[in-house]
Amino acid sequence: MKLIIGSQEDVVAQAAQRYVKLLGEKPRAVLGLATGSTPLSLYAELARLCAQGAISFAECTTFNLDEYLGLDGTNDQSYRYFMDHNLFSKVDVKPERTHVPSGAIKTDEEAARYDGEIDAAGGIDLQLLGIGNNGHIGFNEPLTPFTSVTHIVKLTDSTREANKRFFNSIDEVPTHAVTMGIHTVMKARSIILLAFGEGKADIIKKTVEGRPDIAVPASLLQLHEDVTLYLDEAAASKLS
Repeated sequence: MKLIIGSQEDVVAQAAQRYVKLLGEKPRAVLGLATGSTPLSLYAELARLCAQGAISFAECTTFNLDEYLGLDGTNDQSYRYFMDHNLFSKVDVKPERTHVPSGAIKTDEEAARYDGEIDAAGGIDLQLLGIGNNGHIGFNEPLTPFTSVTHIVKLTDSTREANKRFFNSIDEVPTHAVTMGIHTVMKARSIILLAFGEGKADIIKKTVEGRPDIAVPASLLQLHEDVTLYLDEAAASKLS
């Protein structure tokens, strides 16, 4: 793992340059994207760069990590809605080239077809990740098999609690989601993970310095050949 540590503003700027370089060299690149509060500053920077003409998403294809089951793209808490409003509407990406798992999926067999779509597009060149307080990546909770592909998952109480700030109450937080599996994520050619704040310091230490273990899904990223963590000083504060 490569670590980039600095202020949030600085590491976000450096992460954004990964996209400038990739899309400059490979305009038809395939991007794996994430949701939640962590990538918002990165998406804002990418939108700024696009408005300046420093980057273009016009020929790229995107695949998001996950979606809540039971929410369609018109629901303002769905991840499709999140992406449309926080990135896709602010850059020159073609809507038909953006992919988010369907919240209407009923079975794991249906969910696994998403992997086929990724493969058909040529595979993910750069996968963006956040990290949950329990080490989940996407919605791959602790003990998710390393071999998992896109599948339906029951969200843990801690994950639902962490996400309730986006809803009116915990009762509105969906109990299930569809997510890329760990195997799906690990097939990406390059991976970047963003983490900010003291609240992520303990899990970042386990991710970077612990042994790879499905009990801490993010720790399995140690087994990938090209992973960079972009951390602010607070998130990196407990590293040795």
